[in-house]
Amino acid sequence: MQPDKVDWQIIELLSEQFDTNTVIAKKLNVSEGMIRQRIKKLQDAGIVKIRALRNPEVLENQQLAIVTANISESKLLDKKAKEILNLKNVLSVSILSGQFDLLIEVLVDSNKGLINFLTDQLSKVEGISRTETFLTLKSYNKWI
Repeated sequence: MQPDKVDWQIIELLSEQFDTNTVIAKKLNVSEGMIRQRIKKLQDAGIVKIRALRNPEVLENQQLAIVTANISESKLLDKKAKEILNLKNVLSVSILSGQFDLLIEVLVDSNKGLINFLTDQLSKVEGISRTETFLTLKSYNKWI
């Protein structure tokens, strides 16, 4: 399935903010049933996934951290990224160009949670040659 113009409009509205099917239908001047059916088709085709997002700024005792990592062998980038993605507290892993090989977003319980992640989980992934950690002090329009 390839999304058409209306599908892309629905995706855009869902991406900007979550509106009800009724609100989206009114914005696009179509029926609510049509929106519901199209969203289901988009989900079934693996084009969109709908989930709840949290605002890390209002979560008490949780810390968003960015960990960058270098992998000892470039041929292991994909394998190590997928391995790290399966660690507890990891939100996403991206392969980068430049100074670092991987960018890892982690949501942990305070500084103790970050220490546990770095020492008990990430350190057990073989092939990581170096890491650097950045704590997110404040985010704007960041939903996780």
